[in-house]
Amino acid sequence: MTEDLFREDAALDACDARITALGEAGIELDRTVFYPQGGGQAGDRGELRMADGRALAIADTKKGAAAGAIVHLPAPGQEALLAALAVGMPVRAVIDRARRSRHMRLHTATHLLCALVPHPVNGCSITMDYARLDFHMTEPLDKEALNAGLARLVAEAHPVSHHWISEAELDANPGLVRSMSVQPPRGQGRVRVLEIDGVDLQPCGGTHVANTAEIGRVVVTKIEKKSASTRRVVLGFVD
Repeated sequence: MTEDLFREDAALDACDARITALGEAGIELDRTVFYPQGGGQAGDRGELRMADGRALAIADTKKGAAAGAIVHLPAPGQEALLAALAVGMPVRAVIDRARRSRHMRLHTATHLLCALVPHPVNGCSITMDYARLDFHMTEPLDKEALNAGLARLVAEAHPVSHHWISEAELDANPGLVRSMSVQPPRGQGRVRVLEIDGVDLQPCGGTHVANTAEIGRVVVTKIEKKSASTRRVVLGFVD
């Protein structure tokens, strides 16, 4: 397994690590700050820096084939740098902080949206430029009302935190799960729960800001009727 440092501290930019596996699938480390694509959130990019100062660009991060493994995917055209790597080698893993920050802001904003639209979610995508949620519902949504609600929840500066519950506790509280398309990961005996104080509480393994005030200006850019029972809401930044 890869020790996933971002689960406890999404503000970490870098960590020292050792290479545990190399291959066509990518590079595995014993620990990492890189978030792997999952739960609708895009994977991190960044660099693996070697002791001699050279840096290998990481274009994406995904979950590995083995349970708990995280694979760092190098950008094309770095054959010489890849040849210099070896299992056991120390590296410094450094994420693209600007990209991560946008993921964190938008991901937290989707939780605010869930609080404003109390319907199950059957689709989600979070990138550095936009986020979308597909709600299982039939009634129309009011863009102006949603934007007013988002602005209010951001301005109220609600603390954002997480804690862990057992799988048995989750089973006893099925209403915590809002997503129909992505279920909380199981098999480790515990589930990570995100809490926005007084606003939202649900299982989530993604990265988030520490306070809703950090989200900044995010608005609903589009509302679409994707099917008779699906309404898609797209969020974007106002920079």
